[in-house]
Parts: sequence; structure tokens; C-alpha cells
Amino acid sequence: MRIGDAAAAAGATPRALRFYEENGLLPPPRRTATGQRVYGPREVERVRLIRQLLSLGLTIADVRACADRLDVLRQDQLPPYGGAGACTRPPDVVTDRIAAMDAEIARLSALRDQLASTIRPS
Repeated sequence: MRIGDAAAAAGATPRALRFYEENGLLPPPRRTATGQRVYGPREVERVRLIRQLLSLGLTIADVRACADRLDVLRQDQLPPYGGAGACTRPPDVVTDRIAAMDAEIARLSALRDQLASTIRPS
């Protein structure tokens, strides 16, 4: 399918697919003789997964760091740690992102408390 159809099937835009390709999240697709991108169901599923990971708070850089392992996440069951097809070391991407989110939540909570204290009567 062409880029517009693939984007619609994945709930994205053609621009997003080109962006994911440029940023190493999506491998370069096959091309027609006229140079148009051609996608299959596997690429559409990968775009859906990328969008899901981004919606969970991961960044483009986070997803890029594990882009070579995204196909493993699509399977119904992850391979056991150290097994065939598994990562050789546990990825720290999610742990690092959770720590960054926790730090941001703490910063925002402190800022909220400061702001709230300015409107409370003493």
C-alpha cells in the first residue's frame, strides 16, 4: 500500500511515517519504479507500536535506542531473557524514562505547592 493508505491504517499521517523513517524508527520502505514508498502490514503494525510507545511517554530518542528490538515487542509473548531473539541485556530505556517522569512530577508538585501557598490565607 502507498504511504497515505499505510498512514491511515496505522492511525498516523504520511508526514509521521516519513519522520519515523528519517529518525531511524522505521526502516526505509520498498519503492515503486517511480520512487513512491510501498508499505505492507508489517510496517503498519510497526507504526502502530511506535505510536503506542510514544503515547506512553517515551521520546523519539528512547524509541530509536531500541528500534532494532521493536519486532520482538510485537510478538504475543516476549522471549525469555537471554533466549533466542531476546536482548542481550535488559534495556534501560523504560527505567530511565520512568525516572525522568518521576523527577518531573516531583518538580511540578513542588511548583504547584509553591503556587498554592501564595493564594492561601496565612
